[in-house]
Amino acid sequence: MSSERRIEKLTASDDELARHLEDAQLPALLLATSHLTGDPAVLDGAPVPVQGLMAGPQGGFDEVQIADARARCFEALKKWRDAGCPEPPRPSEAGLRRLLSFVVEEARLDETLPFLLDELSLDGADTRAPQWNKAEIAPDRDFRVAIIGAGMSGICAAIRLQQAGVPFTIFEKSDDVGGTWHDNVYPGCRVDVSNHFYSYSFAQGFEWPQLFSTQPVLLEYFQHVAEAFGLREHICFGTEVKRAVFDETSGEWALELESDGRAESVGAQLLVSGMGQLNRPRLPEIEGMGDFQGPAFHSARWDRDVDLAGKKVAVIGTGASACQFIPIVAEQASELTVLQRTPPWLLPTEEYHEEVPSGLQWLYRHVPLYAEWYRFWLFWSTAEGLLETVEVEEGWEGTPGSVGPLNEEVRQLLLGYLKEATGGDNILLEKMTPAYPPFSKRFVRDNGILPRTFARDDVTLETTEIDRLTEAGIRLSDGREVEADVIVYGTGFTASDFLMPLEVVGRDGRKLHEHWAGDARAYLGITLPHFPNLFLLYGPNTNIVVNGSIIFFTECEVDYLLASIEMLLREGKVAMDCKPGVHDAYNDRIDADNLRRAWGAATVNTWYKNQHGRVSQNWPYGLIDYWKQTRKVDSADYELL
Repeated sequence: MSSERRIEKLTASDDELARHLEDAQLPALLLATSHLTGDPAVLDGAPVPVQGLMAGPQGGFDEVQIADARARCFEALKKWRDAGCPEPPRPSEAGLRRLLSFVVEEARLDETLPFLLDELSLDGADTRAPQWNKAEIAPDRDFRVAIIGAGMSGICAAIRLQQAGVPFTIFEKSDDVGGTWHDNVYPGCRVDVSNHFYSYSFAQGFEWPQLFSTQPVLLEYFQHVAEAFGLREHICFGTEVKRAVFDETSGEWALELESDGRAESVGAQLLVSGMGQLNRPRLPEIEGMGDFQGPAFHSARWDRDVDLAGKKVAVIGTGASACQFIPIVAEQASELTVLQRTPPWLLPTEEYHEEVPSGLQWLYRHVPLYAEWYRFWLFWSTAEGLLETVEVEEGWEGTPGSVGPLNEEVRQLLLGYLKEATGGDNILLEKMTPAYPPFSKRFVRDNGILPRTFARDDVTLETTEIDRLTEAGIRLSDGREVEADVIVYGTGFTASDFLMPLEVVGRDGRKLHEHWAGDARAYLGITLPHFPNLFLLYGPNTNIVVNGSIIFFTECEVDYLLASIEMLLREGKVAMDCKPGVHDAYNDRIDADNLRRAWGAATVNTWYKNQHGRVSQNWPYGLIDYWKQTRKVDSADYELL
């Protein structure tokens, strides 16, 4: 499997072409058409697309601009078709700058051009594949990598190691690949990032049926990638790594495994954690948890044996997962009570449950470069265009529910959507309106289904605090009882407990979880002092809120991993240990700049912050900053052993 996509010759009639263009995302279509035809005039005078989550799929174009853009592309593509569909010309640097300047400010082009070209990958090449091989630089060196987890991160690391000829084994506690998309099977589970961005840059040939795929489709994608790259033979399924100890004499990691109740030990020169953050359900601390007599389960451990039809169901929580399954549960239950502590901001996404339009699928197959420019537009418009909306303005005296003028603008847009979606029901509007700044907590994509569900006669959105669980349901703090046959916890994950429950012992017998003391930190989110050759994927402060896909971050982390291994092999070193001063200075900078973002300044309860109140999850900068910092390894940052 590769990034190559089979392109069929364009032979459609004028009417067919016009019909298919109705489904096009126009900023991407304008760029692809100009590039494909070599005609810069396609962009001359075209409206500059607006970036941001609220701009919609057409970049904020109005009806007149939409018609003009379609007409421009229709005429250019028709001429290209009639000329026999010649190969797209390879644009000069000036030509590329002209194309990119359509969506990127001219002042930023010099800074971002290498980054953009790497992400865009116009020639279809896997530009981020390792350009070295172990057989060439260290053929006789015994060097094996152990990867914990066959989810999104572990699969990515394995593919790059395989391309570099570095032996590896993946230890996966479940019976299949997929990680969070294997474990979370609750009704309505789906991604909230567009598929064409929530996918590996080097594996873009998958046919996505929906714009935002469901859990079964995402699981199929990761299974497909694992099969296509021949990874299964390298995976030990049903095997959990219980303990990892660094041997200072040999410079190896000794792993204690458990498989089918049997214990065994293996060694590895380098250890990669692909355990993720969203793999251990968090149950709330509520008195009487053992008193309830009916079925009760967490959404991440959905009990398919429990039939909700005709039952009184209570759902605790209104986070991202809960808001996906609540509308489906409402269709099954006789009564549904949703107990909410903090409402989420809803991000209007009309197409959230939509199939990929037939015209869009047609464009992928018949218009060369459209898929590349489409992915690029998704990437850039949601990567660098939104960060300024979460910046804290010093001395801001505006609405308490915002942190600056742009954040307030977003708040007004989201509030306007809530007012419209609740249809004049002021009581429901009050319950659903957050009091905190947008993006302080994870937003929830909504196409109107959640407000409609809460407005149903058989659904109650309850905002009174929970006092305790009883045999028959839930007692509220005002003494009222919520009767329930089934309780479902939609209360998220223990995201801040990185690498739990794995026991990790580094140099001088230092235990990782005692070292962290509930406040996980790492240099670049990847390495940390006293634990040589331990690499974390999706580690502390590598989560994103408003800009991009976590898969982009993982690919950057894996680039850094491979560069580190290359350095060790070329220099004949056994291990690398991050210097404490480098690690601490980096984290001081991260902490200071997270406080300048909405999620750091707000006091609302959020999984972005750990038990100490520190933002341990989020990256406070742009994607280009992380890309730059993970392109190569500075040996001066490490003690080489």
